[in-house]
Amino acid sequence: MPLALAYRVEALPLREPFQIAGHRFVDVPVLQLRLRDGPYEGRSEAAGVYYLDDRPPGMARRVESVRAAIEAGGFDRQWLRSLLPPGGARNALDCALWALEASRAGVPVWQLAGLPGTRPLQTTFTLGAAAPEAMAAGALAYAAAGALKLKLTGEGALDVARVRAVRAARPDAWLGVDANQGYALDTIAELLPALVDCGIALLEQPFARGREQDMRAVDFPVPTAADESCLDLAELERIAGLFDMVNIKLDKCGGLTEGLMIARRARELGLQVMVGNMGGSSLAMAPAFVLGQLCDVVDLDGPTILAQDCTPAVAYRDGCIDCDVKVWA
Repeated sequence: MPLALAYRVEALPLREPFQIAGHRFVDVPVLQLRLRDGPYEGRSEAAGVYYLDDRPPGMARRVESVRAAIEAGGFDRQWLRSLLPPGGARNALDCALWALEASRAGVPVWQLAGLPGTRPLQTTFTLGAAAPEAMAAGALAYAAAGALKLKLTGEGALDVARVRAVRAARPDAWLGVDANQGYALDTIAELLPALVDCGIALLEQPFARGREQDMRAVDFPVPTAADESCLDLAELERIAGLFDMVNIKLDKCGGLTEGLMIARRARELGLQVMVGNMGGSSLAMAPAFVLGQLCDVVDLDGPTILAQDCTPAVAYRDGCIDCDVKVWA
């Protein structure tokens, strides 16, 4: 049966600017998409991958280029993987198709994915890079959070001060740090002792994409995670043995279909699994929450930094994220 495809580009304002290594964000541009089949519909939201110049206006053009094939119907999610490359456009279509299938079947997406159910997940809450005292204050403001992630910028002495300030403020919390490619072989040494002293549980993406072999030259004293260094299933094999964990983001890999495939293959390769996000509302977090049921670390706090979330929304309670089927499917 023919499908009706509709989409729009929106910019979701942040409550305040958010800083990471090399980038400052004031909003999250997203592509919101809807597939409709008579009384059934599937909705989705995707932000793309800014550092690959995969942004919502271009994503919209890519979706429009396959409109005829999509609206003709009669396709499945594996066919979609061959139709479009990994990225935000495929993520939007893939997640909308999951929700549409769930609507047609009258069951939640997690059931279609073969999961026994869902449970609330402890999520990290992210502190943007700022002055050490400001990050410490932010850590205190997340009083209910059991897990925090600190954005670092590659500025060794300042990053060390940031880590020590947050640990002093929150001696009870699980702490991870995300360098967003900010370090190099000749700068990383200054940071490592502070990670040990402060009981940091995870170091995410210390070096630039394309410099993965540099990981072999450092005896990292804490577990490491690949984010920018692993975009999709095709790149997973190359990081095995270099990192301890892979951070799966649906915008990177092109949707929940491939995200589930990465999680299962990562286990076979001896890698731990993390689910993250490129920002967005609860509509973007909902499919990632399904994937999060298979993950060791969950980073799905995107809506908490928005000026306003969508309705209905995921719930954040006691440091956990929970997602009712009404949010998505």
